[in-house]
Amino acid sequence: MSENKFILKLSCLDQPGIVAGLTTALASRGANILESNQFCDRLTNQLFIRIAFAAPAGTSKETFELAFKPSVDRFDMKLKLEDLSRRPKIIIMVSKFDHALLHLLYQIKVGWLNAEVAAIVSNHEDSRRTAEQEDIPFYYWPVTKENKAEREAQLVELVKETGSELVVLARYMQVLSNDLSNRLYGMVINIHHSFLPSFKGAKPYHQAHERGVKLIGATGHYVTADLDEGPIIEQETERVSHAMSSDDFVAAGRDIESRVLARAVKYHLEGRVMLNHHRTVVFSA
Repeated sequence: MSENKFILKLSCLDQPGIVAGLTTALASRGANILESNQFCDRLTNQLFIRIAFAAPAGTSKETFELAFKPSVDRFDMKLKLEDLSRRPKIIIMVSKFDHALLHLLYQIKVGWLNAEVAAIVSNHEDSRRTAEQEDIPFYYWPVTKENKAEREAQLVELVKETGSELVVLARYMQVLSNDLSNRLYGMVINIHHSFLPSFKGAKPYHQAHERGVKLIGATGHYVTADLDEGPIIEQETERVSHAMSSDDFVAAGRDIESRVLARAVKYHLEGRVMLNHHRTVVFSA
């Protein structure tokens, strides 16, 4: 039997009756819950809920929005409902290092990531051939101090034209302006090539090597006006040793970056990430 699948995300102040109201609304429309997660931030008493559910074929998104309305009004909920039949569009931005880009494209190709790459944007020509091989529009936009505002305006327009839901900075080595970061808040994910907040700036793996660290890592986070301080979505570390060279550190780091970015993108596209002030609530699978 065919069915439609949806993701429900909501946040509101925690109080009795919320889950009962939601599940009653779902049952009244013949829906079946496939996955349910919830978290209450005890510091703010803010409740976060994610429910994946299936409904009889032909049941529209609007049908459930109407069913949830009494609970939305009663509990002052911030509610978002997503139809999983759609394939979200993303824009990937990259500079010279393409390992994270290639990993994303592969995970999309094998179906682990449900996304359509609407465009690849770069300030270098290096990834043009990759884009052409994958039949993805490629935009070569060199950035200077003089044209930075113009390039960012082009990006905003490209997001609108393509209907993209997410911009992924796959080792895109340009700092977005405060204006753009605020304008696209919650829509831009960056991979930071260190385990934040340590070893910021140039050559983090070399810094780590010089300091004799025993763990290196990478951080996937939302971009904000505060450089490399955005809400963290995913992180990973790997043990290293004194016997490894800085090149070994870099090689290990590339692998970690690729995995972390892909997971961060997957969590976002599957509606598993919810913003909680300067932090995130992540309901991993």
